[in-house]
This record gives sequence, C-alpha cells and structure tokens, in this order.
Amino acid sequence: MRLRNVRFFRGHRGQAGNTGVNNNAATTDGQHPPAEEEPQKEILTFQQTLEARLWSEASQMLIQREERLFGEITEAETLVHHEEEVDKLAVDYRDLEGQVLWTLELSLIPGEISTEALTSAVKAINQEVEQDLRWKQRTRTPPAWRPRCWKKLHDEKLCSLVEQRMDNPSTPSPDGNLSSIQADIYSLCRQLKEDLLWVAEVLKICYPPELDICNFYARLYHQNLSTRLRKIAEFVLDDKDCKFLLRWVNEFYPGILQKPELACEIDGAALGKLLSKDLLEPLEEQFLSKQQDELTTYVGRVLEEAKEKWIKGEEPTREDGCFASPVAYDVIQLLYGMVTAAAKIVGDLPKAQSITCPLTEFMQRFRSFHNDIMKQNKPNSCSFIKANLGCIEQFSDVVQKKSHLFPEEVQTTCVLVLEEMKQTGHAFLLKPVHDALKSQYRKLGTSDWLNKKAFEKLLDSIKEELHDLQGLTDASQQKLIGQLHQEVTAEYVKRLLKGEVKLKDRDLQLKAFDTVKNDAESLHELFFSMGSKEEWLKEILIKIAEVLKLQDCASVQMEVVSLGTAFPDLSAKHVSALLKLKTNFSRANRKAVKETLVEALEVTGCSSNRPFFCTVQVK
Repeated sequence: MRLRNVRFFRGHRGQAGNTGVNNNAATTDGQHPPAEEEPQKEILTFQQTLEARLWSEASQMLIQREERLFGEITEAETLVHHEEEVDKLAVDYRDLEGQVLWTLELSLIPGEISTEALTSAVKAINQEVEQDLRWKQRTRTPPAWRPRCWKKLHDEKLCSLVEQRMDNPSTPSPDGNLSSIQADIYSLCRQLKEDLLWVAEVLKICYPPELDICNFYARLYHQNLSTRLRKIAEFVLDDKDCKFLLRWVNEFYPGILQKPELACEIDGAALGKLLSKDLLEPLEEQFLSKQQDELTTYVGRVLEEAKEKWIKGEEPTREDGCFASPVAYDVIQLLYGMVTAAAKIVGDLPKAQSITCPLTEFMQRFRSFHNDIMKQNKPNSCSFIKANLGCIEQFSDVVQKKSHLFPEEVQTTCVLVLEEMKQTGHAFLLKPVHDALKSQYRKLGTSDWLNKKAFEKLLDSIKEELHDLQGLTDASQQKLIGQLHQEVTAEYVKRLLKGEVKLKDRDLQLKAFDTVKNDAESLHELFFSMGSKEEWLKEILIKIAEVLKLQDCASVQMEVVSLGTAFPDLSAKHVSALLKLKTNFSRANRKAVKETLVEALEVTGCSSNRPFFCTVQVK
C-alpha cells in the first residue's frame, strides 16, 4: 500500500481576524493580505506508521524513545520509574520486527510486495544495525532487546525464504517424457532463474549498493541448489538422468548466470561449481563412456552398410557426376555434433575429445574394407575406391583443420591411416594406366624420343587413359592427377638416365636440351589441363635439360648444385648417370661435379620436402 501524505490546512486570515471568508483580492488600502501558511505534515502515531507500512519511520520513533529512556534518563530512574514504558517499547519493537520480517517474507512474490514497503523495511534494518553499534560503544547496560541483530534476522529470513521457494517451486516441468529426477531438476533451476531475475530487476532498487543484494541472493540459491543436486548425484543415475544433470550443472545453470540481466549484477565465477569434483567426475565418465559406445555402434553400422552395398555389386551413388560415399559425411556430422555438445555438457573440451577415441579402430576397419575392395577387384571396385578417396579427403580435412575435436594420439593415428589409404587408392587406380603406357615408356631416351615420335605417342596414350580416371571429386581428382603427373615425370627421368641414347657432341646435346625442355612444357600443359597443380615437376626437367646443354665443367657444377639444392634427394648416382649421357664429358669432370654436389648438400643441410629422385632408381 502506498502512503498518501495527509495534510491539514488552516483557513486564510482576513484583515479583521478569522472571519472564515477567503479574500484573495487586495485590501482597500492597497495592502495585500498576509502570506498563506505552509501546509503541515500529519504527525503519525507509532501504530499509524505500522498501518501505513512506514517501517523506517516506525524504527526511528522507537529509537528516539529508546534514546530518551536509556540515554537522557539515568539508568536508575529508568528501572524504577519507567518500567511500564520500557515494557511497552519492547512490545512495540516486537511488533515492528514481525512486520519487517513479514515484508521480507513477501519480497519474492510478485503482486504481493510493495517496493516502497520493502525499501522502508531495509532502511529500518540498517537503522537498527546502527543502533546496535551505538550500544556497543556505551558503558551503561543496554536494554534487554539490544543487540537486536536485525541484519542476521534479515539474512536468516532470506535463507528461509529461498528454502521455501525451492521446496515448492512454482514453475511446473514442461510437458514431455521427463523422469521424476529430470522434472525436479528442471523445476528447481527454473525457480532459481525466475527469482534471481526478479531480484535483479525489482528488489535491487530497494537495497543500498553496499549490501550487494543480487550476489547475496545468488549465493543463497547457489548453495541451496548445490545441496539438492548433490543428494541427486549420490544416487546411481541412469544414462539419461546423468546427462540431464550434467547439462544443468555445466551448461544451463552457467547460461542463466550469463544472461545480460544477471551477468552485470552477479559474479558467477565466484560462485564456483554446483557439484564438487568427486561427484562430477563419475558422472562425466559415465556420460562420456555412453557417448563412446554410441559412436562405436553408429560408425560401425555406417561402414557395414557401405560394405553390404559393395558386396552386392552395386555402384556408389553419384553426386554432380562424382562417385560418393556417405561414410565420411555421416561420421563427421555425428563426431562434430557429439564432441561440441559434450564439451558444453561436461564443461571441458579436452574431456569431450575422448569421445572420438573409437575413431582409431574405425579407421583401421575402414582401411581393411578399402584393402578388400582393391584385393578382390570386383567390377564395382574402381568406383568404390573413387568414392573412398572422396571420403579420405573429407576425413583428412576434418582431422587436420578441426584438430580441437580429437586427442593428439587419435589425430596422429588417423592422419597416418588416411595417408596410407590415399596412396594405396592412387596406386590401385593408376596401375592400369601405367600398364597401358609401358610400351610408350620403353621408347623414352631412345633415338625415337629425340625425333619426338615416341613422346607424342605417349601424350596421346595418356590422354586416352585419363578418361578412365573420371568420377572423382575435384580435390581427389587434383591429387590423383598430380600423383600421375609425378609418376610419369619420374618414369621419363628414369628412362632418360638409363642411357640408351648417347649424346656424343654438342649438337646432339643441344637437341636433347630442346627435346627435354619441350617435353617438360607439353607434360605440364597436359596435366595442368586435367587439374594437376604440381608445377615443380617442370622445373626438374628444365634443370636436367640445362645440364645436358652446358659444356664447361664450372657451369655444369653450378646447375647440378642448383638442382640438388632444390631437390636434396638427388644423389651422386643420379648425377653420374645424367653426365654419362654427355660422352664427351670426362670422368674427371663427372667426379668434380659430384664432389661439388656432395659438399653443397652438406653445407646447406637441406631435407627433401618434395621427394622425387628417391623414386627414380638408377644402376
């Protein structure tokens, strides 16, 4: 109830006295009447202040009476002559205390509490606290009701109030298949949320800032909820209840405190966890173990479905003309969703990463399936390997770019297995190509090669074979064609170093230079048009062509060192085979060039980031 100030007004005085006539005009002598008196505020009795819910004013009245009885009057006089007045003051204090506590009792009930009354009650409490402090500094005997300890009563009342609210939450659980435990947790947390929002939005203005009422209520609710959840956590919970409890403790409850309306008022970090570590860890282990089991079951089913389709002789589905398998997409979606959700539920990403541990076993099973496809080489094996290469690209992309989802050992294992699968898949698809090109490879490094006929036929054959490598995703196609580009280039260099053609003089060496340089350009153009990005392969052939062209030993030394620095797996054997093509290049010069290369590689200490010559075997 809001107080309406009742004011009494006196009548206006005329010139001849109090005639009761309200004369606002000037008198006949030109003088104005006396100024109107100010209205006076009604002086209320103590009982009237109680009825008007003016707890602060009522407290002031009692303190004034107390000061008169126990301050102005001597202690002996008070005890002898004012006993009845002291007893009445004690009764009035009890009445005021009851009213203040009742006001606090209503403070969390919207529609029942008056913010004016609560503000007045809080002021009254502070006044009584100050009066307690005054008596502590005095030497005379305080009255029986001192200290009143109203701050303690206030705190105990709010604690009791929070207990009542949490005992009988007014927020019903949502419709649905919630267990009794889940329904209890939901109702408790929703009650906490609604009450803290009410405190922050409404009750805060009734308290002075130094009382920090929002954090006080937050501690009460936190402690109360923690106690209740601790009792629940001590039970053996089923998996659904376990997950529900963890989610409220680690995700939803912190989310409540992070709401803008509360975050600026409540120090959530200072409250700590709702459950202690010894209670949380078994719940987290139970939840994460269940998630691992679900992941193992699901990925196993996905792989079995792919196997069944292959065994039946079906072709993989096509997406935009490319063979596709759902294995990677389905597993990745589940992985990402499970780890992301688990990180919130357990409140710790490293712990959530443990969910992916079954992925190492899955990758090994995927590799076995991959190997079976190639070993049995059924009519649909090529298309399945192409689909698998797309999966390998997807898995590799996630494992390397989303490393936060995996423990380090899982990531390392997956990367190794996927790389091996990619290499064996490439070898399987490229073997028929190399088999078809063998007859063309044999003519490289011969007189036909110098006349360009052999190489032109090789290019034509490569173009024909590349048609059988269609049906891959863009990323897989690029890497497969890049691998073929590298292998064809390695075959080219191997045949050249075999030494079937002898470059006896400068003219033949210049012709070989032109041939190798033109071949490098032609190979680059062909493979680049098919998607290869391995531009560095052209550089190898260009440098080899330069070595064939140069005549003086010093220039050859510089070019070989340049080649060896760019590709440190270049060996002395490779250099010797290359220089032997130049039959007019002396043994001493060959030795000098090789020694210079060895010294240069020892000084630079280069390692090969792009291994090439190690794949080119020479005698």
